This record gives sequence, C-alpha cells and structure tokens, in this order.
Amino acid sequence: MPSIHRCDVPQGALLGKYQYDGAYADCYVTAIPRRVSHAEFVEAFYTTALFKVERLLLSWLVAKPSTDAQANQLAAGTRDSFAAWSVEARSPNQLLMRDFQGRTRSWLMVAPSERSPLEDTRLYFGSAVVPVARGKSGAGTLGLGFRMLLGFHKLYSRALLAAAQSRLA
Repeated sequence: MPSIHRCDVPQGALLGKYQYDGAYADCYVTAIPRRVSHAEFVEAFYTTALFKVERLLLSWLVAKPSTDAQANQLAAGTRDSFAAWSVEARSPNQLLMRDFQGRTRSWLMVAPSERSPLEDTRLYFGSAVVPVARGKSGAGTLGLGFRMLLGFHKLYSRALLAAAQSRLA
C-alpha cells in the first residue's frame, strides 16, 4: 500500500466541525508527485474498483445506485448527490458528503505539498460519524456497531485513499 498516514484534520477543513461533541472524525493523507485538481481526485476516488464494490453494495442493499458518469458530474460540481450521499458543503479544494441517514460524513481535499508546492499534491480523505442522541440528557453515543467496525473502517479508509492515489499516478 502506498504511504498513507493518519493525520490531524487540517485547519479550515470542512470536516473540522465533526471533531467535537461526541462525534468521531479521522483524516488520512498521502502525496502524489504531480499537480492534481480537486475534480480529478473526486472522480478518481469514486470510480476506483474498490469503491465500485461499495457502490454495488449500496445499490443492492439500500437501492442507491450510481454510475461513473454521476461521479464525473459530482466531481465537476454539477451534481449534488451520489449513491447514498448528498453534498453537505463544497469549496474549491474540498467536498463534504452526508449519507442519506445523516449519520456519517465523507470528506475529500487536495492541497499543494509543503515539500514541493508546484509539483506535488497532498490528497486527504476523512470520515466522521455523528452520535445518536439517547436518554433524557441527550448525550450521544456512536453505538456498539461503530465500535465493532472501527478497525475495519480504518483499514478500508487507507485502502480507498491508496486506490485513488494509484489511479491518479
């Protein structure tokens, strides 16, 4: 697997608001030795063979089909929904998606590399899980299912970013 590192959510990231109030947020980063536009990254991410497996499962399990053409439209900013997600926020170099149940977020960002800003690009991928309110206090919990799948989620997140990096290389 290419060099994928867990890192802090960058300052000003659209995902940043989900680091608090009992939510779970993670962030992974890698670099690619060329300039990559945000649209290129989004399209590559959502059209990798690995992500197509997830898209197929979403089509079967929750009747949320998607196509590569729709991924291209999402990347171009002409579409605000894709598979089980809708756009929560966009900026020129970021995309924050919300799942149809409102429990998870998926975030993609590109930034010039600090090492070689004119030649390299950092690719970021992060996720957030929003707690479910329970009880009279309203205190949230992420739930047993999330805790049980957290190890898989971390491995899968790294694999998704590596697949996108490989596709862009």
